[in-house]
Amino acid sequence: MDNQLSLSLTAGIFIGGAAGYIGSLMLSKRMALVAGPLGHLTLPGIALALLYDFNVSLTAFPFVILGIVLIWLLEIRTKLPMEALTAIVFASGVAITFLFLPIEQAETALVGDISRITFWDTVISVAVSISLVIVLKKIYSEMVLINISEDLARSERIGVKKYNLVYLLSIAIIVALGVKMVGGLLTAALVAIPASAARNISRNLAHYAFGAMVIGAISSSLGILLAELSEFPGGPLIILVNALIFLISIVFKR
Repeated sequence: MDNQLSLSLTAGIFIGGAAGYIGSLMLSKRMALVAGPLGHLTLPGIALALLYDFNVSLTAFPFVILGIVLIWLLEIRTKLPMEALTAIVFASGVAITFLFLPIEQAETALVGDISRITFWDTVISVAVSISLVIVLKKIYSEMVLINISEDLARSERIGVKKYNLVYLLSIAIIVALGVKMVGGLLTAALVAIPASAARNISRNLAHYAFGAMVIGAISSSLGILLAELSEFPGGPLIILVNALIFLISIVFKR
């Protein structure tokens, strides 16, 4: 196995595992598709990274945060539904991207390219993914309770606003990491499908969260290996492997 493939696999396993783990929370909160619009918000950052040879995740993250803050401010100002404001913001981001991104680089922006990941990108991705899982594990039970009932969580003296902020920042970080693998177009599937498959076969909440993480890691590694053996891009193959595992999980649904 060559060094570049080893780097891609290492980063893919950890990013995919962290995405699956946070997806288990997003699915229970019915927020799994939020990662899709947030992924689109990364496109201007990805375009800048491709044009000026920056780190994709580092340039994508500020745009995700900017998008979240902008949607929040617009909701306060206009009182329009969140989904309508999200559509306006992410569509504007996509339009701005393709005004200055060369068409030959559009594929990388849309579906990712983890095969070019560097050693330090891999180190950072692994460290951030592990940190995310550790932080989310510490607040997992509180977030589950908040998902069930915020009033009940407040009665248990849980700081709902603080936990929601940590949760939203975690989503922004995993979206910024995910664009390395699947680009700005497919990030929703990266978090939603492993969690959906894990829910089909899990006996309890602990199995569900752990299963989502394992499925995310396995599907990412298999997708990267298939990309190495074929001429297809890794991003779509990772999602297709995820989808296949989900279909198999339906057979063994508990």
